[in-house]
Amino acid sequence: MDYIIIVAGGKGLRMGGEIPKQFLPIGGRPILMRTLERFREYSTTLQIILVLPKDQQDYWLQLCKEYDFKVDYQMTDGGETRFHSVQHGLALIPDDAEGVVGVHDGVRPFPSIEVIRKCYETARVKQAVIPVIPVVETLRVIDPIGTIETIVPTHTVPRNDYRLVQTPQTFDIQLLKAANRQPYNDNFTDDASVVEAFGQEITLVEGNRENIKITTPYDMIVAEALVQD
Repeated sequence: MDYIIIVAGGKGLRMGGEIPKQFLPIGGRPILMRTLERFREYSTTLQIILVLPKDQQDYWLQLCKEYDFKVDYQMTDGGETRFHSVQHGLALIPDDAEGVVGVHDGVRPFPSIEVIRKCYETARVKQAVIPVIPVVETLRVIDPIGTIETIVPTHTVPRNDYRLVQTPQTFDIQLLKAANRQPYNDNFTDDASVVEAFGQEITLVEGNRENIKITTPYDMIVAEALVQD
């Protein structure tokens, strides 16, 4: 059996408002609902686990009633970090489960069905898979690490050597469970970094550029345009 853990812990600070960003509406429906609906569209049997901060759950359930939201899922509390939130989600998966588990950002409502399918099917063979897209703009490194306001040496780097990472990131269930038993490390920036630290090679598949992470007011404008397409 396959699973998806959808992590939604944003507070919406970069949006400049009090409502957490995952609850903001695009095209008349909250972002998080659209995300869950996309994975249910991919598979009617996929087991959906929603990880949400405890203090946001009542509001979410209120929205579900208001919008008559019918997608079935399990819900658990968020953790101190993304790493710990994923641990909470994994705890809802039986210890002897076999199959593939994905981890996805709750504010990415536009992964294509084809990309989701590719991630799951590739993970059945390669065990650890992430979707990526090419970098289309020039990259410049600031040396030493500084800000764009500081006067420090800089140089360009070959953009073809880099990729932008998206979600869902998909893994063999037992692999991700074992990797998430490691002690927390500040270098765990996503689930692939956790699995990589455990010694597993990561396989890349092509993502879709529409699969944006909605974090700023500008992203909301893009998301509204994508909904209208």
